[in-house]
Amino acid sequence: MPDAIIRPKERDAIIQSLRMGVVPRIGQHHIQVGRAKEVEALVKNIDSIVDGSSAVRFIIGDYGSGKTFFLNLVRSIALERKLVTVHADLTVDRRLQATGGQARSLYAELMRNMATRSKPEGGALPSVVDRFVSSAIDEAEQQQSKPELVIRQRLRCLAELVGGYDFAQVVAQYWRGHDTDNETLKSDALRWLRGEFATKTDAKQALGVRTIVNDANVYDQIKLLSLFIRLAGFGGLLICLDEMVNLYKMAHTQSRNTNYEQILRIVNDCLQGSASGLAFVFGGTPEFLTDPRRGLYSYPALQTRLSENQFVRDGFVDYSATVLRLANLSPEELFILLKNLRHIYASGDERAYLMPEDGLKAFMAHCLTKIGESYFRTPRNTIKAFLDMLSVLEQNHGVSWTEFLDRVEVAPDTNPDLVPLEGDVPSPTINGGNDDLVTFRL
Repeated sequence: MPDAIIRPKERDAIIQSLRMGVVPRIGQHHIQVGRAKEVEALVKNIDSIVDGSSAVRFIIGDYGSGKTFFLNLVRSIALERKLVTVHADLTVDRRLQATGGQARSLYAELMRNMATRSKPEGGALPSVVDRFVSSAIDEAEQQQSKPELVIRQRLRCLAELVGGYDFAQVVAQYWRGHDTDNETLKSDALRWLRGEFATKTDAKQALGVRTIVNDANVYDQIKLLSLFIRLAGFGGLLICLDEMVNLYKMAHTQSRNTNYEQILRIVNDCLQGSASGLAFVFGGTPEFLTDPRRGLYSYPALQTRLSENQFVRDGFVDYSATVLRLANLSPEELFILLKNLRHIYASGDERAYLMPEDGLKAFMAHCLTKIGESYFRTPRNTIKAFLDMLSVLEQNHGVSWTEFLDRVEVAPDTNPDLVPLEGDVPSPTINGGNDDLVTFRL
């Protein structure tokens, strides 16, 4: 039985999120079961980031198997280790590489979701910059020097990277706004760091810099940001990108390959040590990885880099491989999860349990007859049905769970990964880069 205190805010967030089929943002430790080896492997990566290393991981699991929950759990661990985290889902309007603003849109979403241990819900960019400025002021007082000189000295290392000079200039402008109580200047500096300037002219007028964050330099900006975060006193930067399957769903070959090429650049930088204090964690389905026509393995250079060493002879598993396939939950682990959910629903009060353990076993048997083994392999809908049942029992006092069990409907998760992205219609011409066969008519 969980010993941690269940706060009302956590209880409501967990129940409401899971009933909607999404991952709760808080309280993940109350419902985490299984996958201890996978978590341990990612913790080692996080610790290496704090030491100045870099890492890249691909978390692969079936649709509904718990990838997003696992990514959120990794993010919460990183926050406890004093890392800064950013996260986003890839969509039709948010991609790693593009020419129509989709990459800049992804960067802006990452900045909105920036989190620290003191601001786990996001919006932490101002506090990160403030921490850098405050530490520079403290250092200047100790050295009996001017804060601006200390800031420029600490940012000198950024000039060696692409776009580093303008990045340092923007941070210096934020300091000037801080020193002169110019809130407009501080706001403009934060807007630039978030990638919200649309034209170079506006950026030059506001901050005196000649560049902005655009589709072509998003990854370079991320590398600058990771170095700046370490200068501010944090352990490093963890980037979680979920729904990578949306790249697999892109119908246009050239667009898909340019995104895969960007992934290859990230993999090379992280594995070769070109980045410092930076980690990428990608979440996707097996189709995104292994499909020979559209998956990552359709890009030969990536297939070479991402060779899977995870499953080896005699059933041993190499959890240090770049590709980490999530193990399915066992029926026993799902039973523990249902017990945890029952405990959370009762706010930690055993006297308020709405079902006995025999009821949990009967519910699992009911799910097995409805949808087979998928009830524990991809448990999203199983969890939703269980919480819905508890809600009905709570609202109908004095009624036994046995009266409702046969009425519980459980549907298997349907995988939408084969549906092309909206707005990404394949070209009707052979030279358009379309994977699909062209319709032929006489």
